[in-house]
Amino acid sequence: MTLAVAGCSGLGRSAVGTLTYETERDLVITVTSPSVNGCHLLGPAGTRKVENRTLNDIQMYRTRDCTGEDPIYIATNTTNEIAPDSLPWRSYSVVH
Repeated sequence: MTLAVAGCSGLGRSAVGTLTYETERDLVITVTSPSVNGCHLLGPAGTRKVENRTLNDIQMYRTRDCTGEDPIYIATNTTNEIAPDSLPWRSYSVVH
């Protein structure tokens, strides 16, 4: 099953393209043009794999509030998957 979510940019700027990730229940979520502002949540259990097809780089966090040490940087037009024994990503922010 695939779910598409439109990103809204209340302050005017969006990352053009899509960000796709898979939930713990194998639900594929595609976010279209996420806002470059703020922190974005990735479902209650987070995700282990992200495909960044936006024109912006993304930073992934293991916390729900885009804080903490060692965020993971995912460049534009790349995919990243964490090791099975690692904590999932729970939020992300768009680099702009």
